[in-house]
Amino acid sequence: MAPRDLDALAKAVKNRRIEIGLGYKNAAKQAGISPETWKRIETAQQVRELSYAKVDPVLHWAPGSCMGVLAGKSPIPVTPAAEAPGVSISPVPPEALAAAKDVVQLATIATTSGLTAEEIRALSERVVADLKKKGLLGG
Repeated sequence: MAPRDLDALAKAVKNRRIEIGLGYKNAAKQAGISPETWKRIETAQQVRELSYAKVDPVLHWAPGSCMGVLAGKSPIPVTPAAEAPGVSISPVPPEALAAAKDVVQLATIATTSGLTAEEIRALSERVVADLKKKGLLGG
């Protein structure tokens, strides 16, 4: 098993809990875990994976965020979609927008002849802008 970064998770969980204005006892209650288990997480002690999964929604993180932090990734914040109860939305990270532009550019190069580099860049920008406008990409 890969090493787990318990210190990074402890810091991320505590900072996020404070950021959203929750005491650790209230956070634990909302998660359905004991206050002692919550404190173990915030003091970089290992707990069961099920406990980590219960922490994610309390902190408004996407499922699997705690496990991701343990693996060296960043948590993914989510917000409820006002028009769709029970649905959460996560912002698209800037690197994903850049990747979308790269994909469009490579696809254009592979399938179209005669376009200049500037026309390909403009097409990529337009596709990403249109996807944002339709709500398919955040950012």
